[in-house]
Amino acid sequence: MAPTVATQRREAPALRYRVECANPNAHLFAISLTIDSPAALQRVSLPVWIPGSYLVREFAKNLQKLSASQGRRTLVIEQLDKHSWQIECTEGKPLVLRYEVCAYDHSVRTAWLDADRGFFNGTSLCLRVEGQEDNPHGIDIVAPAQVAGNARWSCATALHGVDTDAQGFGAHWAANYDELADSPVEMGAFWSADFTVFGVPHRFVVAGATASFDGDKLIADTRAICETEMRFWHGDKVGKRGGPSAPFDRYVFMLNAVDDGYGGLEHRHSTALICTRRDLPQLEARKQPEGYTTLLGLISHEYFHTWNVKRLRPAEFARYDYGQENYTQMLWLFEGFTSYYDDLLLRRAERIDNAGYLKLINKTINGVLQSPGRLVQSVAQASFDAWVKYYRQDEQTPNSTISYYTKGSLVAMCFDLTLRREGNGSLDDVMRLLWNVSAGGPITEADFASALLAIGGRTYDEEIAAWVHGTDELPLSELLRAHGVATLDDPSQRAQELGLRVSETNGSVHVKVVLRGGAAEQAGFAANDEWLGIEVPARKGHAAQTWRITKLDDLALYLGPQKKMTAIVARDRRMLRLPLTLPTGSTTWRLFAQDAALLAAWLVN
Repeated sequence: MAPTVATQRREAPALRYRVECANPNAHLFAISLTIDSPAALQRVSLPVWIPGSYLVREFAKNLQKLSASQGRRTLVIEQLDKHSWQIECTEGKPLVLRYEVCAYDHSVRTAWLDADRGFFNGTSLCLRVEGQEDNPHGIDIVAPAQVAGNARWSCATALHGVDTDAQGFGAHWAANYDELADSPVEMGAFWSADFTVFGVPHRFVVAGATASFDGDKLIADTRAICETEMRFWHGDKVGKRGGPSAPFDRYVFMLNAVDDGYGGLEHRHSTALICTRRDLPQLEARKQPEGYTTLLGLISHEYFHTWNVKRLRPAEFARYDYGQENYTQMLWLFEGFTSYYDDLLLRRAERIDNAGYLKLINKTINGVLQSPGRLVQSVAQASFDAWVKYYRQDEQTPNSTISYYTKGSLVAMCFDLTLRREGNGSLDDVMRLLWNVSAGGPITEADFASALLAIGGRTYDEEIAAWVHGTDELPLSELLRAHGVATLDDPSQRAQELGLRVSETNGSVHVKVVLRGGAAEQAGFAANDEWLGIEVPARKGHAAQTWRITKLDDLALYLGPQKKMTAIVARDRRMLRLPLTLPTGSTTWRLFAQDAALLAAWLVN
């Protein structure tokens, strides 16, 4: 049985960290780690990745000045590999390690420190004491010295506070290293508000908000999302006497508003988010920023992860190995299905309407259909390859891989709409069954197949083989039509028509990606080309002409009815002339509601 917080107040954990903002201007945290009962050859290590972000990020690269001592005796430290060390010491006598971590990553994955704000994940700052990972851990977060011109800092974290001041600084407790690593810390002069969801205390902190920020609206919308998701997992009796309760007793949203950024990372009792300041809800705004819906979708996504991936999770994640890649073929279910439900539950929480929801899934469908990699890689393969492909995207990524987020969400929609059309239940029922059968724990693909069988009354092995492990097109149009949504073909945008992804900045067209099988590939375009202009051949009544182009829309102006041209591009300072013919018949999907009753049966229930 794990020690309680009250017990920890009387008896300090045998593993204790002290985190200080040593030099905000140099972005340096100073950490000391006391190990009361070390082994004779004590090993420590820093994780190479953070759960939820599937890339080896080598956090040890930011660690410096590691030293070890017992009493007044300085000990020799032997580095074993890129992220672990061994100290020869006296067994059972308190061992103290001291080191610094450079924190200059504004993302949600690592650590940041300057004169305005501090943030860290335990995976970036807290060495792992091998052999004692399951013991209680304590962490003392020290308030920084007053920084001139800044308001007094506060501290927010989902860790249990056992001896903290009014600002939240002081001693905190974690049951084990996993909980410590899974509990980010936000520090600074942030905005903060508390609210409850079916009796569970929640807190929302926002760093970097402007004076126009409407905190009341953010809290109202977030509460509606949280209530909807709790009901999704636990039913209408959640929080009532004798009814089910949430699997967590506290939750903290940490949002960092910046000039340009977007993302989130899920944790068991919290989430770290980042968005642009322009996407925050605005006071007295006639219409909220379009990006605010995207922010609400991010909040919905990360909160849904509190169940789906942090508790209900791949069997391969039953125990994290922090020292290497942790492979699974099931991210399509845990990230993809979460991506399906994040926007769907926004609709059920009445934060968007039917038209708004169809607009969101329309964008997802077109994004997948415009990625040639969907015909090359299955979502199961994409899940396994996340470590080397998803987080290391390059010019060939759209041609060779598919996102387990976006296509995974469409796979979820296909299972949901198939179950609903057959009349035996829905994917909602499957997810709740998986939760109950596994007791909110690890599952396998076979467990998913069994849940489909139990709810749908038949085996879905063929669908799993085709949609999860295959690369054929999904039956989207047929299933959407059965639920009141029709599809139309609209002309493609010029870049998609040509098979290109470009940036149009500073009067130049820069080629980012050349899509497989498109007109641009056939003409000989390559990623990183700069498209400078076109030569238009002569035709009756018109002489041949050469034009400089600054955006792809210029083509219609200069070509007129012509389809053939010569593209002039710069590549490695060489000027190339590429024969290019505009294709015909390229289209994208446009969804529209055709049967309101059928659509409501899907979106609202």
